[in-house]
Amino acid sequence: MVNYIYLTILLPLLGFLVNGVLGKKIKNEKIIGAIGSGTVGLSFLIVLVAFFQTLALPAAERRQEVELFTWLSTGGLNVRFAYLVDQLSLVMALVVTGVGFLIHVYSIGYMHGDGSFWRFFSYLNLFIFAMMNLILANNFVLLFLGWEGVGLCSYLLIGFWYNRKFEKGTTSQAAKKAFVVNRIGDFGFLLGMFLIFMTFDSLNFQEVFSKAELFPVSEKVFSFIALFLFIGATGKSAQIPLFVWLPDAMAGPTPVSALIHAATMVTAGVYMVARCSIIFASAPVIMTLIAVIGLMTAFFAATVGLVQNDIKKVLAYSTISQLGYMFLAMGVGAFTSGISHVMTHAFFKALLFLGAGSVIHSMHDQQDIRHYGGLKKYMPRTYITFLIASLAISGFPGLSGFFSKDEILWYAYAHGNIVFWALGVLTAIMTAFYMFRLVFLTFYGKEKFSHDLHPHESPSIMTLPLMVLAFLSVVGGYIGLPAVFTGEGGNFFENWLSPVFTSAERKLEFYGSYSHTEELLLMVLSVAAALCSIYFAYFIYTKRQDIAERTSRKLRKLYNLLLNKYYVDEFYEAAVVQPLQRASETLLWKFTDSRIIDGVVNGAASLIDRTASLIRRLQTGVAQFYALIMMVGIAIALFWIIISL
Repeated sequence: MVNYIYLTILLPLLGFLVNGVLGKKIKNEKIIGAIGSGTVGLSFLIVLVAFFQTLALPAAERRQEVELFTWLSTGGLNVRFAYLVDQLSLVMALVVTGVGFLIHVYSIGYMHGDGSFWRFFSYLNLFIFAMMNLILANNFVLLFLGWEGVGLCSYLLIGFWYNRKFEKGTTSQAAKKAFVVNRIGDFGFLLGMFLIFMTFDSLNFQEVFSKAELFPVSEKVFSFIALFLFIGATGKSAQIPLFVWLPDAMAGPTPVSALIHAATMVTAGVYMVARCSIIFASAPVIMTLIAVIGLMTAFFAATVGLVQNDIKKVLAYSTISQLGYMFLAMGVGAFTSGISHVMTHAFFKALLFLGAGSVIHSMHDQQDIRHYGGLKKYMPRTYITFLIASLAISGFPGLSGFFSKDEILWYAYAHGNIVFWALGVLTAIMTAFYMFRLVFLTFYGKEKFSHDLHPHESPSIMTLPLMVLAFLSVVGGYIGLPAVFTGEGGNFFENWLSPVFTSAERKLEFYGSYSHTEELLLMVLSVAAALCSIYFAYFIYTKRQDIAERTSRKLRKLYNLLLNKYYVDEFYEAAVVQPLQRASETLLWKFTDSRIIDGVVNGAASLIDRTASLIRRLQTGVAQFYALIMMVGIAIALFWIIISL
């Protein structure tokens, strides 16, 4: 089945074409939903079979390439349309198609009755097509095709309800913001690709990474390549300073938030860093920068999430924070732990967004958690699954988030320093608090909504995906059990991915010995802190909510600072957007365009017009005048001949 891996890309493309071209004529939502979901489901089955086939092979033979045709061949550039099937791409492909299939099924219920139902599913399929190209590509050019493709699909899906209003304008404006911010990051990614080709004379992963390990390339060159690539990752994965697009992206339909902005697209930057691990390992300064940026982003977003009242905004900042954890893992060389968190995060964050969608669907598009309360008895399945996901993201022992997050914190301590660990734990404490603030305000306490809304449980086609994701949120972490629990067998997930990162880990050469006792102690401390945070949220938001109200009044300035996201959007607007707009208007439009370009064009036309006006005066229509001109011309010609003798 590995040789047919290209079908996992062609099937979603086929779904996009069928629904995109014929969907408006088909009209039947069940058929459209079956086409959209079925193509992704078949892709998942193909990847699953390929996974087990690869698992049965010896570790040295698990890397395989499937070439379709030569795409570009000019000068020294030779790019093949080929796909790479190895341990890393298979993990990502399973996550994208597996979680993607569940979200497609959920969307059949969520988007029921929408006039553009067919268009929504065609966009979702196009996204899966682009994302699969990104993760299965065997070269940077094909990866960049998928990279830009998911950016385009993000734009289309965020602005799907393009006329709808939200707090900062229309959804189309939010889509445009996401597109523009991502293009800034993509420019850095392009510069990194150019520098890779100049340095290694290739854009094929195998050739570039082999040369990166063996060629005598200076650390400065590696640093520039890694920096440019990381700039691309900050845009796609919403890290400081290019994170501002993701909260506004919540203006799109909730399944879009689950698929693109929680489970798949935003992890593309993490995947790219992991795929290029040997390049980043050769640039230790940039590795430290990645860890610092990741930690800053995780902490910053967690503080903002503490006070948000829009259910999707809370989850948006939670996503940014968790992505920061993943980059912290990449920065300290814990590549396997970072990818493990990509996987577990896809399970519980997709579940959280779909659970939020179930609540929003029941509450007739009301998204302010201050107008919820007491929904537990009306939506028992949504409540239980949402609770499981909240426990998982909080690092509750035994659930998926516990294993992946604590592994990152351990490596932050072992390969980084105590400051990295301490800030990581503080972020985990805030995560547990704001997630259970969300749980308690939504499902517990007094009902704060009008009973005219008639809240009710979502249909089975929406709750079944929630149950599957809840199951994965419980058991998903056990394939990555830390060595402290498994003994000599080690971490299965780490052993599986180890061949992909061997070269990078060899170059990093971590020193120092740490005991399992030390690891367990730090784990107990972080878990205890998270559990205390959960209890604190329970006490405040179910017993003494007046404490939260008094605290917000006393700390009004700090509260407003967090509520307004540190005024980063306003700062960017004042420091970047408005100056660029004024400079564009004054320099590019009124001076360069209007005066210089239009001046040259209009001036040339005016010169020709004036010259023609002068010449036109000779055309009088009087025969005698023409005869006179002829005589004068003859006289001048004779005079010229005579003086030339």
